[in-house]
Amino acid sequence: MGIVKISDQMHESLRLAGTALSRSINAQAEHWMRVGMLAELHPQLRHSDICQLLIRIEQAGGFDLRTVAACVAPEAATAGEVRP
Repeated sequence: MGIVKISDQMHESLRLAGTALSRSINAQAEHWMRVGMLAELHPQLRHSDICQLLIRIEQAGGFDLRTVAACVAPEAATAGEVRP
């Protein structure tokens, strides 16, 4: 585990979003990082596709690059879809 420094404004945004979504500040930050990472790796995916992918990744054993790669079908990734 490490320490990540963020701005006061981002910390407040995390606190507000985390409270609204019943997540801790750390859990909210990790959620946003996961969504952002997947959006950068697969820019053709919509937010709803990324949410479905996050569920499949969790079912497959948790969030790491190997699991992410296994959960995204190459042909589906180019079409903006994720593996069912």
